[in-house]
Amino acid sequence: MFEVKRFSFSDKELADQAFAIRRKVFVDEQGVDPRLEYDHEEESHHYLLFLGKTPIATARWRETEKGIKLERFAVLPSFRNRGIGEIILKEALKDVSLSGKPVYLHSQVKAMPFYQRNGFFKVGEQFTEAGIEHFLMNYSAV
Repeated sequence: MFEVKRFSFSDKELADQAFAIRRKVFVDEQGVDPRLEYDHEEESHHYLLFLGKTPIATARWRETEKGIKLERFAVLPSFRNRGIGEIILKEALKDVSLSGKPVYLHSQVKAMPFYQRNGFFKVGEQFTEAGIEHFLMNYSAV
């Protein structure tokens, strides 16, 4: 049974669980500098997806001058390619879709097909962020 919990940075227990997933995926697996990984935490709206009592995925969004930016989508390796990312993405989109603001994200190149299947489209040229190739992707409700 899956459950998505919304939380703020002030909920240290849930924040620590989300950070553990992000550390495993972004820092350990992808080699992202930890100083780049942890920013804008207090202003972000966070999510943790649980399978039973086990946290297996996380994400967040925050408001920027460009609109609503979805960020830090991370699924533990052993749970990938099972629709887990789509569950947490849909929860975030449900929360931000009524804002009337543009919704966007910076997608790693390898994650682009996932985001395209879920209503995002590529904008502009490829760029490097945290040592990883990305594209800007905007959301178009489908």
